[in-house]
Amino acid sequence: MTTITNQTNQAGSATGAALAAATANTNSLMGDTQERFLTLLVTQLQNQDPLNPMDNAQVTSQIAQLSTVNGINQLNNTLLALSGQMDVSQSMQAANLIGKDVLVPGSKISLGGGEGGARVATPFGVDLISPAAKVTVSVLDGSGKAIKQIDLGSQQAGVLSVNWDGKADGGAEMPDGAYTVQVAASDADGNPVSAGPLTYGRVASVAYSSNGLQLDLGLAGKHSLLDIRKIM
Repeated sequence: MTTITNQTNQAGSATGAALAAATANTNSLMGDTQERFLTLLVTQLQNQDPLNPMDNAQVTSQIAQLSTVNGINQLNNTLLALSGQMDVSQSMQAANLIGKDVLVPGSKISLGGGEGGARVATPFGVDLISPAAKVTVSVLDGSGKAIKQIDLGSQQAGVLSVNWDGKADGGAEMPDGAYTVQVAASDADGNPVSAGPLTYGRVASVAYSSNGLQLDLGLAGKHSLLDIRKIM
């Protein structure tokens, strides 16, 4: 937890420093732009043709353009501040997930010994984008052969948790090892419905990388905070 706290503090400090630097650079650029604009405007007024003076609408338009640029600058600074706050908030959320079981996109499951010598398969799930009249999950062995079919029937859109008892369709006990799952879903007319498998992982640590905040889920690999579909 100390490591995550330090990383969060570092992220906050880095974000604050980046925001301060960006604001300073933007303010400097804006100051130079305003000075050049005023110099140009005064020069135009001093050297305008007395018989054809600059139209008031032209002056007003130029001032309005400068105000627009200034407004965009203020908006950019606000967005930078909000982005920094979101980064810190995400860091705190991720730190609270350490030790939690989650479901993320993936098709791998594992069958092996559990507590008391019982054979258990890691839990998994289905991410159903829209309601389906029929949802079927197939468990495949290492060679890609389907050895178990689980009929989930009609389901509403959302994340479904699924468990496998480690047995094939005929009731035979399957050996310990790695397996994969496939998902098929269709509506009442038989048209396919978008659905994907979810794999299990336990959050071991949180780290920053070039791809942003990453959760280490052990054998499930590293995933973004946005990949989490369910916290178990």
